[in-house]
Amino acid sequence: MMASDKDWNRQRVQQLVEQPGNEKCADCSVAGPEWASYTLGVFVCQSCSGLHRNIAQISKVKSLLLDPWSVSELEFLESVGNNVAKAKYEQIVPAFYYCPTYKDCMLLREQWIRAKYERKEFMYVERQEPYSAGYREGSLWKRGRDNGQYLSRKFILTEREGVLKYFNKHDAKEPKAIMKISSVNATFQPTKIGTAHGLQITYLKENSTRNIFVYHEDGKEIVDWFNAIRAARFHYLQVAFPGSPNSELLPKLTRNYIKEGYMEKTGPKHTEGFKKRWFTMDERRLMYFKDPLDAYARGEVFIGCKENDYTVLSGFPSTVQSSNWQFGITIVTPDRKFLFACETEEDQKDWITAFQTVINMPMMPREYAVKAYFKHKP
Repeated sequence: MMASDKDWNRQRVQQLVEQPGNEKCADCSVAGPEWASYTLGVFVCQSCSGLHRNIAQISKVKSLLLDPWSVSELEFLESVGNNVAKAKYEQIVPAFYYCPTYKDCMLLREQWIRAKYERKEFMYVERQEPYSAGYREGSLWKRGRDNGQYLSRKFILTEREGVLKYFNKHDAKEPKAIMKISSVNATFQPTKIGTAHGLQITYLKENSTRNIFVYHEDGKEIVDWFNAIRAARFHYLQVAFPGSPNSELLPKLTRNYIKEGYMEKTGPKHTEGFKKRWFTMDERRLMYFKDPLDAYARGEVFIGCKENDYTVLSGFPSTVQSSNWQFGITIVTPDRKFLFACETEEDQKDWITAFQTVINMPMMPREYAVKAYFKHKP
C-alpha cells in the first residue's frame, strides 16, 4: 500500500468514526472507540475489543489507528456502522434486560456481547426464555452463613408466587429461605466475593437486610439469573404501580450500592473506642458489618434528607477523643450524631459526597414508612 493510500485510508477511518452512532462504543457506549470489528461492522472500545476476541469465529477486530485497512473492509464498515448493527442485533431487547455500560463488570459486558452477536438473543424472542419465562430453577453455589464454604443449592424463582427461594437439599420439600420479589435486589460483586461471577442477593427479613452470596461457573447462567430477577421485579412493579411509565420502574429493578468500604465507628455516647467496620450505603440504609460477606448487618442507620434536618459534616465535634483513623465524618440526624472515621482524606471526601447525594434527595412516600420503622428499632 502506498503512503498516499495509507493516508487516504486513515482519513476515511476518521470520517467513519465521526458518523452518527459510531462515536461511541457499540457495546458499552464509552466515547471514542479506537477499534472496529470488520466482520460485524461495528466500532468498539479497546476493552470491548478484547471481549470480541473471545468470539473470534464471529467477530474479527483491528485497531483503527495502528492496523492497515483494505478498501473493501472500510466499505463494509461504512455500509454497516453502529446504528445499523444496533437495529439488527438489538431488535427486541426486553425492557427489563440489563444493558451494561463501561462502568459495569467484565462479566456483564462479555455476556451482553455474546447474547447479541453469538447467541442472537435479541433477534429471536424464544432465545430469551431463560430469563423471560417467569419461572427459573437451577443450582447455584451459595456461601454458607456461618462457615463461609460455598455449597450447591437449588434455587427457584417463581413470578406466580412472587418469590425467590432456595433449598438446603436438592430433594427437600421445604425451602430454607423464601425471599419476596418485592424486596429482592441483586448486584454483581466480583471483587468483594472474589470470583468474576459473584452475585450478591439481598432481601428484607423482618425489615432487616439479609445478604446471600452466590455464583455459577457458567457466566451465561449467572447473568440469566440476574435478568430473571429483574424480569420478576419488573412485572411485580407493573402490578404494584399500575400506569407508571417504564422510565420510573426500570431504575428500581436492581440497584448497585451508592458506596461501600471500611470506616471506623463509635457508639452513641461517643466515649467507646472506634471499631473498624465494613459499610454499605444502599438507598437510605447505611449498614455496617464486621466482615464484608456477613449475612446480616450489625446495625443499620437511616439517612434522611436535608428538609428533615439531616446534615453531613467533615471532622468530629471538639469533645471527641480522636480515633485511630484521622479523617472524621459527623452525620447529624434529628435524634443524634453518628461519628465515623476514614483512613485517608480521599475516602473521607468520597463518603461525604455519597452521604451528601442521599441527603440532597427528596424522600419518597415509602421511605417515610422505612424511617418510622428505624425510629422504633432498639
